[in-house]
Amino acid sequence: MPPSIENRRQTLASDTTPRVLVADDDPSSLLFLTEALRGLGLDATGCTDGPSAIELAQQQPFELLVLDCRMPGGGAEQVLTALRSSGYDKLAVATSAELDEPTRQRLFDCGFNDLLLKPCQQSDLRRIAALVDPALGGEDLLDDTQALASSGDEHVMRALRGLMRDELLQLDREWEELAQDSVRLRERLHRLLASCGFCGTASLATQTLLLQQHLMRGQTVASGPVAGFRSTLLATIDALRPG
Repeated sequence: MPPSIENRRQTLASDTTPRVLVADDDPSSLLFLTEALRGLGLDATGCTDGPSAIELAQQQPFELLVLDCRMPGGGAEQVLTALRSSGYDKLAVATSAELDEPTRQRLFDCGFNDLLLKPCQQSDLRRIAALVDPALGGEDLLDDTQALASSGDEHVMRALRGLMRDELLQLDREWEELAQDSVRLRERLHRLLASCGFCGTASLATQTLLLQQHLMRGQTVASGPVAGFRSTLLATIDALRPG
C-alpha cells in the first residue's frame, strides 16, 4: 500500500534542525545573523571570509548559505559562483547594506534565491528561514480572509478549495515525471500560483514563487527549493481535507 500523505509529509520533513552557514566579515552582523537565525530554529554556523565559506559549504551539509557581498577573499557573488560551478545546488541568500537594482539583478542571475538588505527586520529573517522550513515563516497554510476576498462567498470558497485539493493531489501524483521536465513544471507552477490566490493558500503561494524563481534562473530542480515546496504541498493537501 502506498504511504499516506501524512507519512510522506513527515518523511520529507528533516529529522534534524536545518543547518545554515552565515558568512560575514563584520563581527556585529555575524553575531546578529547567527543568533537571530538560531532563535528562529535554525542551526547556524558562522565564518568571516570567502575561502572559509567555500570550504565549509563543500565539507558540511548546509541547507542554506547566507553570504555577505563584501568579504576578504571573495564576496557572496564570487563564493556562490565557485560553488555553483561544481554543481552545488543548495539555497543561497546574499546580504548587503546596499542593493541597487543592477546589483540585485546580477545576484539573482548568479543563482541567489533571495536577498537580505542590512539592517534587517525580524520579518525579513523569518522569510529567509522559511526557505528551508516553511513552518518558520509564520505564514498560515490557509488564509480565509484572502480566500473570501477573492471568492466573495463562503460557499464558493469551499467549492474552489475542493477543486484546489484535487489539483494538488494530481500534482503530487505526477511530481516525479514533472521534476524531469522543467518547462512543464514551470507551466504547472504558473497555474498553481493563480489557484493559490483564489483559495488563500498563503504558504504554498510563497513556496511556489520561490521554486518558480529558481527554475526561471535556469537552475535544476534542486533539493533546497523542492523540499520546502513539497513539504508545504502535502501539508496544504491535509489542511484542505473536507470536514
